[in-house]
Amino acid sequence: MTEVIEGPLRAPAQMLQEQTYDGHKSLHDDAQAEKLGIKAGPIEGPTHFSQFVPILADLWGDDWFERGCFSSHFLNMVFEGEKVRVEVDKPAPGARRTLCRAFKEDGTPVLEASASIGPDHGETLLEGRMKALRPAGELVILADMKVGMTGAAEEAVSMGPDQHMGNLYPFSLADKLKVITEPMAVYADASAGSWGKPIVPLEMVSVLGNYSSRKAKFPVKQPSIGLFADLEIRMVNGPLLVGETYVLRREVVALAQSRRAENYWIRTKFFDEAGTTQIAEMLLNSGVMKASYPDYPAHLLPA
Repeated sequence: MTEVIEGPLRAPAQMLQEQTYDGHKSLHDDAQAEKLGIKAGPIEGPTHFSQFVPILADLWGDDWFERGCFSSHFLNMVFEGEKVRVEVDKPAPGARRTLCRAFKEDGTPVLEASASIGPDHGETLLEGRMKALRPAGELVILADMKVGMTGAAEEAVSMGPDQHMGNLYPFSLADKLKVITEPMAVYADASAGSWGKPIVPLEMVSVLGNYSSRKAKFPVKQPSIGLFADLEIRMVNGPLLVGETYVLRREVVALAQSRRAENYWIRTKFFDEAGTTQIAEMLLNSGVMKASYPDYPAHLLPA
């Protein structure tokens, strides 16, 4: 029987109430959420990643920060005031891959994930999910998106400790560290790790990766509202460092849809400032809600 490592209950903070993009508020705004039948603006899914990090770092040490991969499928939204706990299957001695889960206090599943150490990760949870995707069929909001499409330009990004991360992420790393569920010295103190600078927390990699995403100019029709459905963060020559400049390159790697959403999968690769050495990678499945697009054909909407 697999031994399970359980983390404590934590109450994550909602920090995206003021998030805006393309001239409108996001799903994390209470009023926008209510219009789409959701009781309030949910907490951003990657927020829960932080609860796994102390466990995974205890299992794998610095290898986790340098070559770790967390591959997650989100199952249910969490709202401010709700508590979340995580569990990790304890890997056998020498194993470099395991499975993880998060639950609300009442047992409602929040996410499932694989965690692994590279370079040979085996098949991650999201690689398995991508293999199972059916043809996208007729798309409306994403009609102009094509698999293989790349970002309009390379993007240079960084995350300083007090840097406001823009309209998509209206806060700084320092703001996040005041409320992060699992504080770790390596996030703020260069001397706590062996990399010369503090490291970007796992839950903030998507913030860094999406900071300049509008520059990619992917043709997603607006106004429409999306949410994260799946997210994989993979370190190649990590970790990502606070204050360091990285070059981002993006590619559309899959398109799909469900009854209520159209989905596009973007792989974003993080390179060093010279653009020659890959440091990390992010695979993000964004689900754009059909009902959020005013011109969506009524016959294609779910009954």
